[in-house]
Amino acid sequence: MNSFGTASNSALLDNNKSNVTKADAEEAIKTLIQYLGDDPNREGLIDTPRRVIKSFQEFYSGYSLNGEEILSKTFEDVEGYDDIVILKNINFESHCEHHMVPIIGRATIGYYPNKRVVGISKLARVLDVFAKRLQTQETMTAQILNCIDDALSPKGTAVLIEAEHHCMTTRGVLKNNVTMTTNRFSGCFTIDTNLQDRFIKMAN
Repeated sequence: MNSFGTASNSALLDNNKSNVTKADAEEAIKTLIQYLGDDPNREGLIDTPRRVIKSFQEFYSGYSLNGEEILSKTFEDVEGYDDIVILKNINFESHCEHHMVPIIGRATIGYYPNKRVVGISKLARVLDVFAKRLQTQETMTAQILNCIDDALSPKGTAVLIEAEHHCMTTRGVLKNNVTMTTNRFSGCFTIDTNLQDRFIKMAN
């Protein structure tokens, strides 16, 4: 069983932050403001540490979510449907684990059901489980696929992600309008290249 998004993983994450209070986190932001050369006590910044921590709770809410729980409710009454299911153009926002700057993109997620299907909104929610963490795009692509495979045991799963990385566009090499593409396949998608081609064509 893959550990990505499991309850044990959530417990580990909780343990990692259990000794850090909200006040500690806000004080850390205050220290960063001072390091940058500004006064954290001036009017415009006095509430910034609180606001930053509140925004972090949104940005990184995936650490408290469990992908397999989200996919636990399935439906078997599909009238014999036997083909791939694809959810495309799912927008997401993540953050680079190297610089903590945004990764903005969209994902296409597909799977070949094995007698049971899941509500399509659940696939979008699984994307957020992993997007709303500190990430690399390669890791996130694999985590999403592994989670679906573990939870649904489909005949195969396919994930394609295209994203713009602000660690490249707003710093460093400063190259705009560059997107990174990653994909990962399992099961029947790795065996049948025609199925892969269908997925990619439908994704695009």
